[in-house]
Amino acid sequence: MTRLWDKGTPLDERVLRFTAGEDHALDNRLVAYDVRASIAHAEMLQECGLLAQDELDAIRNGLSEIAAAHARGEWSVTLDLEDGQTALETLLTRRIGTAGARLHAGRSRNDQVLTALRLYLRDAVKNVADGARHVADALEGMTASQGSIALPGYTHMQQAMPSSVALWAQGFAAEIRDDIEGLRHSHRRIGKNPLGSAAGYGTPNLPVSRDATRAKLAFPANHEPVTSVQLSRGKAEAEVLFQITLLLQDLGRLASDLLLFYTREFGFVRLPDAFTTGSSIMPQKRNPDVFELVRGRTATAQACLAEVLGITAKLPSGYQRDLQLIKAPLFRSIDVCLESLGIMAAAIPEVQFVSERIRMDADIHAAAEANALVAQEGIPFREAYQRIGAKHRREE
Repeated sequence: MTRLWDKGTPLDERVLRFTAGEDHALDNRLVAYDVRASIAHAEMLQECGLLAQDELDAIRNGLSEIAAAHARGEWSVTLDLEDGQTALETLLTRRIGTAGARLHAGRSRNDQVLTALRLYLRDAVKNVADGARHVADALEGMTASQGSIALPGYTHMQQAMPSSVALWAQGFAAEIRDDIEGLRHSHRRIGKNPLGSAAGYGTPNLPVSRDATRAKLAFPANHEPVTSVQLSRGKAEAEVLFQITLLLQDLGRLASDLLLFYTREFGFVRLPDAFTTGSSIMPQKRNPDVFELVRGRTATAQACLAEVLGITAKLPSGYQRDLQLIKAPLFRSIDVCLESLGIMAAAIPEVQFVSERIRMDADIHAAAEANALVAQEGIPFREAYQRIGAKHRREE
């Protein structure tokens, strides 16, 4: 197989394995997006007089058939193909002949893969936001069905003030909806068209229209100037991963509360057998593994964000091969987040609070009592605080 950069000299297979890494496998996720961007690029070339109509028709039909075959599992990007961009051009040229070799005019693998990645991120962010919305909806459903149940509010792991299932669930729901809003803001960076920037310095002597591909791919703006495109690599990805990290931290704290509430010592909640696992040695165990793993995956999101930031830190300007390493932590974090959201949306409606097991400490209304003294007697809060504190110490 001839690679896009082939110069007619042999390549040590060890170099291919090392430089390709897992990129070929990861690019399978981007094939449909790469095809979409490639068709838009071909249409632009035809409009600019760089492709004949029959060549455009052949490219469009050929790429559509290749994408459909990939979706059916009939082929995948393998190591011998090196990456998704090489795979598409190779398969297209085999299918339609020299017209396929004309497709790469006016672009580089650098802007090609970044365009596919941004189209993918646009969908991924929507999917994560939808998953988060399902979790928030489940929490609000819990509020509707169990919200009136009294629940102690905790600070420093000690009962502090009276709360309720409604206040507890609504607090998490509000923060998760705030995370959705944070995800929405990531579109500012995702929504810039890289096509036409090529390797980072444009397409001298080739009359391409960046506005044409921008419109066809529904990007709000072109990424300008062309030298900024490669400088931006990792920023949109890191912003998405940061928002995912915040979201998974909220899920982790929610899971942590439920794990505490599920202990025998608390017994505030029940879970159905279908949402617990068992022990290989202790037959009585009903383990809430789902919530433990959601809590643990917060660390995965943090690590993926740190990896992306570390890869891009202190790179010189222009494209560097280091940047291909961003895909693995990006995809992993998105996958972990979607899995966690899916299982939490399913688990939350199964959580049943057990009101008879929920006990309030006798002094849990102390802050309210101090506030009442301030309102009724007009005394300073600090005096009321001292009086109520002394009262409860005498009652211990």
